[in-house]
Amino acid sequence: MTERPGAAATATWRLFQGDGTPRHVEMPDPPPWRRFGETGGDGGAAAASQPSRVSPDAHRPYLIGQEQIDVVNAALHLRRPLLVTGQPGTGKSSLAYAIAHEMSLGKVLRWPISSRSTLAEALYQYDAVGRLQESNLSEDKDSAPPDIGRFIRLGALGTALIPGASPRVLLIDELDKGDVDLPNDLLTVFEEGEFEIPELSRLPAEQDPVLVHAAHSEDPAPVNRGFIRCVEFPVIVITSNGEREFPPAFLRRCVQLNLPDPDEERLQAIVAAHLGAKAKTHVDDLIRTFLARRERGELATDQLLNAVHLRLNGVNLDAEGLLDAVFHQLGGAV
Repeated sequence: MTERPGAAATATWRLFQGDGTPRHVEMPDPPPWRRFGETGGDGGAAAASQPSRVSPDAHRPYLIGQEQIDVVNAALHLRRPLLVTGQPGTGKSSLAYAIAHEMSLGKVLRWPISSRSTLAEALYQYDAVGRLQESNLSEDKDSAPPDIGRFIRLGALGTALIPGASPRVLLIDELDKGDVDLPNDLLTVFEEGEFEIPELSRLPAEQDPVLVHAAHSEDPAPVNRGFIRCVEFPVIVITSNGEREFPPAFLRRCVQLNLPDPDEERLQAIVAAHLGAKAKTHVDDLIRTFLARRERGELATDQLLNAVHLRLNGVNLDAEGLLDAVFHQLGGAV
């Protein structure tokens, strides 16, 4: 058994036998996209699928057509956000990680959208209460208040706009889950490539620059006169599952890319890319079953990868109940 990072040396793994008898057996290695503590990409048809919490930054093979590649390059040339749509599992989020890896642009900054997401949180947060508490706890009441920069932390979008010779990659994940006004709130930042931190712009000029915390970085970011202004516009990948439409003004400022469901040939290539070329010789029937069931409802390609991994590890995938468990419909029952 491969030793996992952080696992205790004395740990004993068990496989379920279903007969009530405890057995100490060797646990098989997890699929590549479920190896915690390592670096790996997030999911989809173009890359092995897993939640972004599973170390999302390492390279995974990403397979899309030339037409989609051309659209990505159009967004890069125009310095416009790339709005990526498609069915769940087609590789929308993975695209940001693939771009960052191939272009050597560092760690992807991710802003996951919920119904409570706001532009302000994506730009920065100021802990005024924490600064006041530290000031009150100071033994020297005549001393200057604590450095304000220690209490300001940039969000993912704010960090992406820090000036630098190379752009950062920002993934705005599932924007269609956000408030209806959020796309329009983003327009000014997208157009200007800058934003203001009023708490810093009110400070005297002699206090510049103020060092603030950046997202996912130990290095502070300098801020002059309260403004952060990019030099190179960040590579912004916005994903949407099509739960609602976006305003025309927002769409006009984005380059739109729709990722189609992969066909049989591309599914074969995806399986080989993630599980090895030998896997292709054992999956024809699984791919046919997957394609047939996908016609009746939504299926994500990571479900196929899960099924192939189980077969390669000796699980009997001819059992109809197991197929139903792996190939369950995302949009309803089969």
